[in-house]
Amino acid sequence: MAKSVNKVILLGNVGKDPEIRSTPNGAIVATFGLATSDRYQDQQGNWQDRTEWHNLVAFKRTAEIVRDYVKKGNKLYIEGKIQTRSWDDKETGAKKYRTEIIVLDLSLLSGREEGAGGYSRSPSSSASFDQRPQPASGGADEFAQSAEITDDDIPF
Repeated sequence: MAKSVNKVILLGNVGKDPEIRSTPNGAIVATFGLATSDRYQDQQGNWQDRTEWHNLVAFKRTAEIVRDYVKKGNKLYIEGKIQTRSWDDKETGAKKYRTEIIVLDLSLLSGREEGAGGYSRSPSSSASFDQRPQPASGGADEFAQSAEITDDDIPF
């Protein structure tokens, strides 16, 4: 089978507070909309903005982060994959489709005054904020001097 790629990168604003629910086995699921904007020139030469709305779904730990830190208006950077699901409408029996972005990586880009903490969540990242104090103005040189390695530090 030939190699294929299903990757989405979005940078946009959350349209409303996320909806949080649980599956029967207790896994948390977060659903929310993200708006991205495109600017184009119409036939008269006027600039127009076009907003595209994306349906996002996050599961498990990522959904917990969405629940705790994502609010309406937050600016997010998202990496994920496209998935389309289908079902039969209970009332009409018609086949329904919904295309969603499954969130695999999430970075909050809004400032603290907007309720965000600059948190990044990806499968390889830890699940906590970086609480380390920032070094002083000469921090890199001070750190290099204080982290001097001796022969006793080398394991071989």
